[in-house]
Amino acid sequence: MDEVRVEKSTSKILNRRVHMANERTFLAWIRTSIGIMAFGFVVEKFALFIKQMSLILEKANIEKTLPPSHGYSAIVGIFLVGLGTLMGLLAFIKYMKIERQIDEDKYKQSFVLDILLTISVLAVGIFLVIYLIHST
Repeated sequence: MDEVRVEKSTSKILNRRVHMANERTFLAWIRTSIGIMAFGFVVEKFALFIKQMSLILEKANIEKTLPPSHGYSAIVGIFLVGLGTLMGLLAFIKYMKIERQIDEDKYKQSFVLDILLTISVLAVGIFLVIYLIHST
């Protein structure tokens, strides 16, 4: 029993650089998910600001008010906050999975988180391009 404990602790010490690299990768994913959530929050609050400015300008009887909003920015903002939350959760799951694989010395690469982020950013980018073309 003691031999198993010694072997596990020795492998952890030998793999500490790999563990720290895994942790740095996890923290990079967390920073990315926080950035996505912050961007979604800004998009949502900017839509609210535009709505409020439109109401203020209408009450002031100014002839030229802001163009009407279609409400897409609120949807995009909520989607981005949800996407950032999902990315944080998936990053934690991937971190724990890789941590276990490092301890067992059986690493298998997984692209699920990478593919999900790429597809999501691509979808948001396409939506924003279509939105900008439509609004001009």
